[in-house]
Amino acid sequence: MTQRDRDRLVALKKAKKGLITQRQAAEEIGQTERHVRRLLKQLKAKGDKAVVHALQGRRSNRKLDEKVQRTALEILSREVYAGFGPTLAAEYLAEKHGIHAGRETVRQWMIAGKLWRAQRQGVEKIHQWRPRRSRVGELVQRDTSEHAWLEERGPKLYLIGMIDDASSRVHARFVLHDSTEENMRLLWSYVERYGRPVSYYTDKASLFQTAPKIARVSKELPRDEREPLPPTQIGRALRELDIVWIAAHSPQAKAYASYCTSSEPWKTISEKRRRLASLTPWALHGGLGPGSSYNQSFRSFTG
Repeated sequence: MTQRDRDRLVALKKAKKGLITQRQAAEEIGQTERHVRRLLKQLKAKGDKAVVHALQGRRSNRKLDEKVQRTALEILSREVYAGFGPTLAAEYLAEKHGIHAGRETVRQWMIAGKLWRAQRQGVEKIHQWRPRRSRVGELVQRDTSEHAWLEERGPKLYLIGMIDDASSRVHARFVLHDSTEENMRLLWSYVERYGRPVSYYTDKASLFQTAPKIARVSKELPRDEREPLPPTQIGRALRELDIVWIAAHSPQAKAYASYCTSSEPWKTISEKRRRLASLTPWALHGGLGPGSSYNQSFRSFTG
């Protein structure tokens, strides 16, 4: 019997003795008067067991059969599913094998089967997120990820991603070099597919702003009196397209784009590995477009 059951029992016994009314007992235990009358009848017939749920200690009717769990673990133990997390594993079990289970259920299965290690969640510093833009195309964030996408089975790849601030629509591409040419190619493909965004939100990399190289005498001048630095190639292109460039002043400021380029490609690379396809040609010539699993599953329009 839990503490909650004991509290309910005390309230019911007070109502039975007439110390409080049935309405007061119902308010005390958070139930209706009708249910209190039902509990009082059961209390008279069964005694203190009336407040204990009838299914307590018994197997849930909604619990999946152990045979289903063994089948799922056997599937996830295959080499093609190595490195899958609980979320992706639950999706593939449902789509490819007809085993429908929640992400948390699959996580518990994988922990029991030594396929996943539970991690203790630490207390993170809270950063207040700014409100999203209200319309699609008002602001597009850009970021680059240097993760080892091919797991040392091929050349080092960079993921350059652009994400719309209002709709979470992702446009990304794997490249061999995070260069001006590749960034220009990604920006042009975005403009061709979705149109010209109003603002372009990036970090302060040298691709987007010229590094100041001034003499010591010039350093004594206020910033507004110094000669303006020439724009970079991307900066010149943004100016010609009349796209406002906005620089992020902290890593948290562009965390939205950083999250995009660090979460979805895990799923995409795992999918390609599961199909035993050649990763390098796809990584160099493909990307995330309107039909990708990210844009189909996680896009949420706000305006």
